[in-house]
Amino acid sequence: MHSPAAHDRDAEHLGRPVQGWRLRLYTVIFEADTRAGHAFDLTLIAMIVLSVAVVVADSIASVHARHGALLGVLEWGFTIAFTVEYVARLACVRRPWLYARSAFGVIDLLAILPSYLVFFFPGANALIDVRVLRLLRIFRLLKLGHYVHEFRALGMALAASRRKILVFLSFVMLVVLVMGTLMYVVEGPDNGFTSIPVGVYWAITTMTTVGFGDVVPKTDLGRVIASMMMLLGWGTLAVPTGIVSAEFTAARVGERPTTRTCHECLSEGHLPTARYCRDCGAPLPAYRRDPDIV
Repeated sequence: MHSPAAHDRDAEHLGRPVQGWRLRLYTVIFEADTRAGHAFDLTLIAMIVLSVAVVVADSIASVHARHGALLGVLEWGFTIAFTVEYVARLACVRRPWLYARSAFGVIDLLAILPSYLVFFFPGANALIDVRVLRLLRIFRLLKLGHYVHEFRALGMALAASRRKILVFLSFVMLVVLVMGTLMYVVEGPDNGFTSIPVGVYWAITTMTTVGFGDVVPKTDLGRVIASMMMLLGWGTLAVPTGIVSAEFTAARVGERPTTRTCHECLSEGHLPTARYCRDCGAPLPAYRRDPDIV
């Protein structure tokens, strides 16, 4: 076990605040297993959902005509609040550039940047459509991954199964390429299959059980192939679900990860008993948790 002095030396080496208001602010913002951190996370979740609701409501012409001014004030209020949060995150870490380059840092920046771009470039239609900047505010939903354990669990399950899913998608692409080419040969341009890409498009819509019906086989052999593709699609859709479900099950068998953050690489989700970061190997800070926070 590390002594308190050794722990402080590790913290200084890793660049995290050792004491003072920055350490207290860091504990509230980044480590949610305390009463203050839990309240901060719940407040941010509510603000994220409400801000996205404002953006969605403002996109409705009738609502914008009647309540546009109010929605604009609310939008700027949320933007200022998220800006303060982003600045606070940068201020309470000793390596702000490392956080700014992380995935969550980029998401936090995307959540506030469009509002300021619209403010500074109100007539920037030639540079970028203002409506696109407004829609980019929906990226605030991605901030929920900061605060909801289930989002982190989903991300970890997808990351753990990415190689299996990649192999599965490679197999699917091989199947649709072969079947699309086969349908192009069987049906031909007279029946709408004017090229191999059109055949591949038909194979994708058929395997995914979408079936737009804009391109359909007319010959008996083509219908047999289409029937096989439809049946294959049912089994195909179940494969990625099973892969991700298996990763979820494996994750639930072990201990539940915490919000404790590595001060070297800023990765989180470490187990309560972990002493070193699973990503970079740096020593982790002591696990702090209020007993009434679940």
